[in-house]
Amino acid sequence: MREPGEVRRQRILAVVASRGSVKVSDLAGELDVSIVTIRRDVEELARLGKVRRGHGVVRSLTPVERPQPVTAANGAVALVVPERHAYLYETMNGARKALEEAGMRVVLHIAPQVKGAEKPIVERALAEPVQGLLIAPRWRTVEEEQNDDWLADTGVPTVLMERRPGGRLRALNSVCSDHWYGVHLAVKHLTDLGHTRIVLAARDDSPTARALRTAFKEISRDLDDAITVRSSPDAGLVSVLRAHRATATILHGDVDALMLVQQLTEAGIKVPGRCSVVAYDDVVAALGSIPLTAVAPPKTEVGQVAAQLLLRQLRSPGQSTERIELLPELKVRSSTERLNVS
Repeated sequence: MREPGEVRRQRILAVVASRGSVKVSDLAGELDVSIVTIRRDVEELARLGKVRRGHGVVRSLTPVERPQPVTAANGAVALVVPERHAYLYETMNGARKALEEAGMRVVLHIAPQVKGAEKPIVERALAEPVQGLLIAPRWRTVEEEQNDDWLADTGVPTVLMERRPGGRLRALNSVCSDHWYGVHLAVKHLTDLGHTRIVLAARDDSPTARALRTAFKEISRDLDDAITVRSSPDAGLVSVLRAHRATATILHGDVDALMLVQQLTEAGIKVPGRCSVVAYDDVVAALGSIPLTAVAPPKTEVGQVAAQLLLRQLRSPGQSTERIELLPELKVRSSTERLNVS
């Protein structure tokens, strides 16, 4: 049944009112009528003073109300991350995308590898007209972590990214990866393949590294042999693996794992034939000559969720504190295989 002209013109008014302006040809396509018919309708609506006609375009008489930014000020958020930190740069990009999609301007600040660098940077950032703060402090030591309670007094909504707050900072919102679960995934994968002599090589200069060490100590309790050592290019890890007759190792992070594979190859130890290797971070783990099985924390998602949490704070001040943990996943590649017991 053909649509009555009055109904069609009401539909035209609704489209124009919602968009501000629309091409006559687009209206014809959407309403499934000829351009000639639409032109007649537009002429009639213009004669009645309900729309304005242009060259091939019809416009609303009143401005369209566009969604406003989250805040009525300039809609800017300060984002602070450590320099030279590929892992957290993925988190930063996740946050940036979510904020920009919400109409917020991101003001990025990079903290150098200097003790106490974040505090003056945050003070300068908050001297500008920003409405909130997203930050991933470096916290290379437990002492630094415990002495950063100044973050509880920034005066603006603040969300910690990839950090678990303690002390006064427990009142802050935070989003991070569940690194205990990440270690669980790695150990379970290796034990399912028959490995019961496993070495964890992890630094102790970041909250993530300290979380991995604590988790591995708990999870590996029932293994035949499980030790934790420092990971670094000169840590002598090949000798440690030989001394403990380890058949598998978990390394934090990817670069150290890739370098270990090179060292094992040079020592005549095949990967994964004689030693299975799991990397933790999955930033560049897949790029090695032997693509590495890796635990992949949800780096980008942490940033996205942190930004969304900050946006909720800005829209509705006074909300209760939220601490969100996201689960890593295991990417199985070529560096692990079932233990050959023959």
